[in-house]
Amino acid sequence: MGKGAGTTTELLFYCRPGFEGDLIAELTERGETAGQAAYPQARPDTGFVRFVPVEGDLEGLAEALPPDALIFARQRLLAQAPLERLSRDDRMTPVVDQLVAAGITVDSVWHELPDTNEGKSLGRLVRALERPLQGVLRKRGVLVDEADGRRAHLFWSRGDAVQIAFSSRGERSEWRGGIPRLRAPSGAPSRSALKLEEAWHTFIPAHEWPVRLAEGMQAVDLGAAPGGWTWELVQRGMYVHAVDNGPMDERLMATTQVEHHREDAFVWEPPNPVAWLVCDIVDKPARVAARIGDWLERQWCREAVFNLKLPMKKRWQTVRDCLNHLDERLAAAGVGYDVRARQLYHDREEVTVHIQLVGEPRSR
Repeated sequence: MGKGAGTTTELLFYCRPGFEGDLIAELTERGETAGQAAYPQARPDTGFVRFVPVEGDLEGLAEALPPDALIFARQRLLAQAPLERLSRDDRMTPVVDQLVAAGITVDSVWHELPDTNEGKSLGRLVRALERPLQGVLRKRGVLVDEADGRRAHLFWSRGDAVQIAFSSRGERSEWRGGIPRLRAPSGAPSRSALKLEEAWHTFIPAHEWPVRLAEGMQAVDLGAAPGGWTWELVQRGMYVHAVDNGPMDERLMATTQVEHHREDAFVWEPPNPVAWLVCDIVDKPARVAARIGDWLERQWCREAVFNLKLPMKKRWQTVRDCLNHLDERLAAAGVGYDVRARQLYHDREEVTVHIQLVGEPRSR
């Protein structure tokens, strides 16, 4: 499906409610850098943003905003204008008519809701519509068995308002609503373990897990106590240096896979390079990024996942500046790397960053 296929006229993004302004700041800056002007349509705390190209160049705008590069977006879709003021007696007919008119076949249809209390209240309505609508779309030739992974998304912002959007395989989140369904970790010292698990799902392809998250690897957890992220590493069979002046979970220490260093995480140095560094320290983002930079510049680890705790204002600018400073530092040191950052579902006022060094490591 081409980026301008059908009657799509804008981009639709899902995000964490309350972060619409941060997403808009990111989209606007990235778009302008690529020479693509667009204007946002959004309301606070709704969990979604519409982004409409000024010159109508949807394909160019989509190319300037690839989903994997975005930090505050959970999902990016090519969308039609919303259908509003739908009749309670017949919501289906306008939806079917618009999908047929688009001239696009799909092999799946997802009904999605905002990640808000209002969105959750629409769950029963959407479930009642789902199966009947699929039946009609099959009869009309819109929903087929194989359409190269094309998907239609029906985003219900209200009971009488839906926005139809489309996505292609490889250009979208494969989680409904961009929200992963992860099982609560039984036995973990804290629910923060879910953040690291989601980071792996987000940043590391599943087929690479056996190599990049291999049993027997060595890892370091800076600011480890009580051990949520350390627990996740131990579950993968890794041996962990847990660095924190605070106490670690006793059951975790009983695994014999953890060595607890009661030291300052901003000072401690590893006895030898390790495969993984993880860090969920509550501190100023610039200070955390600088310490991660120490590790990467000296190549004390091959991969790192760390969180940047965000201020109340200028959150996009804060993350951008931290990543730019890291880039300048590693470039000056001649260290090659790949980086991605995302505000994960299990994050709150924070952003998770993954960095993988590339090329042969220097001798220490």
